[in-house]
Order: sequence, then C-alpha cells, then structure tokens
Amino acid sequence: MAQVGLTAALEQFHPREMIEHAELAEQHGFRGQMAADHVQPWVPVQGQAPFVWNVLTALAEHTEGDFGPGVACPSFRMHPMLIAQASATLEAMYPGRHWLGLGSGEALNEHVVAGYWPEAPERVSRLFEAVEVIKKLFTGKDVKHDGQFFKLHKMRLWTMPDTPPPIYIAAAGPVTSKRTGALADGIITPAAPLSKIEGILAKFGEGARSAGKDPDTMPKLLQMHLSWAPTDEEAMANAMEQWPNGGMKFPKQDIRSPWDFAEMAKLVREEDFDGRMIISSDPDVHRAEIQKFIDAGFDRIYVHNVGRNQEEWIKVFGREVLPKLVD
Repeated sequence: MAQVGLTAALEQFHPREMIEHAELAEQHGFRGQMAADHVQPWVPVQGQAPFVWNVLTALAEHTEGDFGPGVACPSFRMHPMLIAQASATLEAMYPGRHWLGLGSGEALNEHVVAGYWPEAPERVSRLFEAVEVIKKLFTGKDVKHDGQFFKLHKMRLWTMPDTPPPIYIAAAGPVTSKRTGALADGIITPAAPLSKIEGILAKFGEGARSAGKDPDTMPKLLQMHLSWAPTDEEAMANAMEQWPNGGMKFPKQDIRSPWDFAEMAKLVREEDFDGRMIISSDPDVHRAEIQKFIDAGFDRIYVHNVGRNQEEWIKVFGREVLPKLVD
C-alpha cells in the first residue's frame, strides 16, 4: 500500500507544535515525516524556521514512521561532510527509519553565508559532487576529496549505522532526474501536472537503467501542498495568507528574502493557484488528487495542508481520505 505521510512545515509551526501534529497524524493513519529544511520562512507571516536536524531527532523519538529532510542542501550553508555526519547519526539512532533528502538549494536558505549565488547548472553540479562526498563518507572509511567545489582532508565518520541511510535527490527537470536515477537511491519531486510528472519519472528510469538499477523498485517520493478547510472560502483564505508562494508562477530559487516574497505575494490572485494546488472543502477532491499520484507510481506521498487548521485537517483526512486510497 502506498504510504501517505506528513510534510512537517517548519516554516509555519513551532517545533513543539509540529511534533504534536506529527503524533496526532500517526494516530489518524498518516505514516512518515518529511521535514522542511529552512533558515527563513517563505513569507514573514509564516513565522518560523527551526534547525531541521534537531526537529528530525525529536520527530523520530515521538513517532514510529520514516523521516528525512525535504530537502537539505549540502552545497553552501552546510558542507557535505556535516550533512553526512548528521544523517549517519540519525540512522545509527533510529535504524531503518531515516532517509537523506538532498537538493541543489534556494537563495532564501543558502545565500545567508554571503557567498556568490551561482546559476542553476552550477548548483546542480555542486549537488552531485556533494553526493559523491557523502557516499564516500557513508562507507565508514577514511576519506579524502579534492574536487571542483569541495575539499575534504582525511577523515571518517566515527558514528556509523549498520547500513547507511538511502539518499533521495529532489529533481523536477529532465537532466537532474536522469542523474538522480543513476546516482541516488530514489527521487523526490513536487506535485505537478501529470504530463510533467511522467517526463520526470521517465528520465529517472532512464538514468537508473543506465546504472544497472531497476527503477520500478526504487522509492519515488512526492511532496504535495494542498488547502483544506470546512468551507471553500476558508481554504482559499488560508492559501492566500499562509502559502501565497504556491500561487507564484515563476522559479523561486533566486529570491533571497521573506520580505521580497511578501511583496510578490501582493500580486497573487486566487486564480493563480489553478493547476498548482488543490484548494477545496471537499475531502473527496483531495482524495482524488492524491490517488492520481499513487496511480502514477509514487509509493510515498507527503502532504502539507497550508492552513493553521492542522488538527482539524488531520482528523478529517484520517477519517475521510486515507482509508479510501487504493493501490
């Protein structure tokens, strides 16, 4: 059975509050946690940005499902060695539950260390070199690295799990998806029109087969934002206030400030969410959308209700959505 988990929206909720949501979600049939790795919220009204690695440890202690960052960038704010150490420690503490989600980064989170912010092709190249470093360290052996972007003097990870955590890479384009299939253990991608999703998964499969792997057996994770409330009007109001970035029809990787996002949010209209995010009071509308992605081949879907009404939403979906999903 496909697994539906929770996206821990750490941009919106205090860590203690988020842990309470995660516990409640498990009680109502959700399984697994994808926790956002942010140092700033998208817009100031969201109001939070705790350190994801602390929160992942607490989530693991208070829940029983899988968990991982969605997604950590090992290229700017944190050296890949530090990401590898954090991830290996979590897997050593909670064997078989942790996965490492990696991405090429966004200026909102990564420019804060005041370095040059490169164009997308360089960011992707940095990501895959970082994956190389992390894989070397996950062997538990002494590692040296002298690459184009990263250097590592001789070191090893002294605290290692029996089996390294799987590495899943966030990909939303053809080139990155193909490289992800070849080099990673699985893929993470955001919800999008099925025509785009099919292309991403096809390239992922092409890359996997080029490396002698069977893409049908490799994990495929989807992150899905939605807005549910008791009325359509409330659902739309929640999206407009708490998640206006969901209605912004342009790439966001180069925007540096929540205050800049807030100014852009003033231009967002209700119709801008069409085709980008389901906003509805009808649980069956949301069920059909989730089912669509299960049918497309995703075995893990982590959902995020963008409003503050988390407890109410979790109970409604646990009662009216999750039991009706089928493989």
